[in-house]
Amino acid sequence: MNKIVYVVNTLEFFNSHRLPLAIEAGKKGCEVHVVANISSEDLISENGLTYHHLAFSRSGQNPFYEFIILYRLLMLLLKIRPDLLHLVTIKPVLYGGIVGRLIRVKSVVAAISGLGSVFSASNWADLVRLWLVKALYRTALNHKNLTVIFQNEDDKRKLLSAKAVKESKARLIRGSGVSLKEYDFTVEPRAESVVTVSMAARLLKEKGVCEFVDAARLLKQRNVAVSMQLIGSPDPGNPSSITEEDIRLWEEEGLVTFLGYRKDIAELYSRSHIVCLPSYYGEGLPKSLVEAAACGRAIITTDMPGCRDAIIPGKTGVLVPAKDSVALANAIQYLVENPDQRTQMGKAGRKLAEEEFTIEHVVERHMEIYQELMSRG
Repeated sequence: MNKIVYVVNTLEFFNSHRLPLAIEAGKKGCEVHVVANISSEDLISENGLTYHHLAFSRSGQNPFYEFIILYRLLMLLLKIRPDLLHLVTIKPVLYGGIVGRLIRVKSVVAAISGLGSVFSASNWADLVRLWLVKALYRTALNHKNLTVIFQNEDDKRKLLSAKAVKESKARLIRGSGVSLKEYDFTVEPRAESVVTVSMAARLLKEKGVCEFVDAARLLKQRNVAVSMQLIGSPDPGNPSSITEEDIRLWEEEGLVTFLGYRKDIAELYSRSHIVCLPSYYGEGLPKSLVEAAACGRAIITTDMPGCRDAIIPGKTGVLVPAKDSVALANAIQYLVENPDQRTQMGKAGRKLAEEEFTIEHVVERHMEIYQELMSRG
C-alpha cells in the first residue's frame, strides 16, 4: 500500500483546499497522512485519514524555532516513510522539499498556491530575503522525481527564471476546485435599495482590506446605496494582520458590516450582488473568487497574478489596479448602477466555473500526477 503524506501549514487550509484529493487517494487504496498545525481534526478522522500535529509558525521570525520545526518534520517523515509527499503552501514546500531529499522520498508534489509577498522586493532587506528564498526553492525543488503544480503562469515564470524548477517538471492546475453542488448558481437577490458587496479573505493588509474599507468610505461620500460585508478573521500571528480595534472603528464609522470567520460562504454569496477581492498578496488562484464565479456573482479584483487568472476581464468581472481604492470604488459604483451588466457577468462566471474550476477536474488531474510519479518511483 502506497503512503501519501500531505504537509500543509494549517489543518484549516487543508480541509478547505486539499481534503477532496486526500479522500480520493484513500479510495484508491493509499494510506493517507496529514501533517499540519491543528484547528479541528473532525474532517480528518471522519474520512479515515491520519493526522500529525506540527506547529508551523506564520511569521517565522525565530530561526531557532524554524530549525526545530524542520527537525521535527524530519523525524516524523522518517517514522512514516512516505512513498509520496504532497507539499502545500510556502513553508511546507521549502521545509518538506529539503527533508524529502534528505530521506530520499520516492516522489514529491510541490503545490505553489501563491508566492506571497516575498517576490515583491522593494528595499535591500527584501532583496536579501528574496535571494535566500530563491536559494531555498532551488534546494527544495531539486528532486529527481518531482512535479511542481502552479495555479497561474506568473508564479511558474518566476520560479523558472529563478532556476528553481525545470519546465519539464511544471504543471498548471487552475485553483483548488469548487463543488458546483455546494456552490450552486442562484439568481441574485432583488436590490430594491441596497446592493451588497462581499469580501471573504484572511484579514491581512496585503489582501486589500484597507482599500476595501477606503472604497466603502468613498461610496458613502457619494451616497451610493451599498452594503460592504467583510468576511474573515484577523490573523494575530501575522504582522500585517488587521486588528480587532481596526474593525471596531470601521463599524462605528458605518463603513463595513463585519461577519467574522464563516463556513456558510455559499449562502453569504447567494445573498450578495458583487464579490470583491482587492488583493496584492501574491495569490495562487483565490478560492474565494472561484466560489463566487460558481455562485454566479460578478467579481471585482486586482490586476495581479492569481487574481486576474480567476476571471475573464470585462466578461465575468472587472479588474482594477492594486492599492487603488478610487478605482475600486468606481468599479463597485459601475456595477451597482448597471445591474444588467452585473447579472450577465455572474452568468458568464458560472459558465467559466463549470468549464475550468470543478473539483472533479482538479482531483482527476492530481490523481494522474500521483500515478505518473509513483509509477516512476
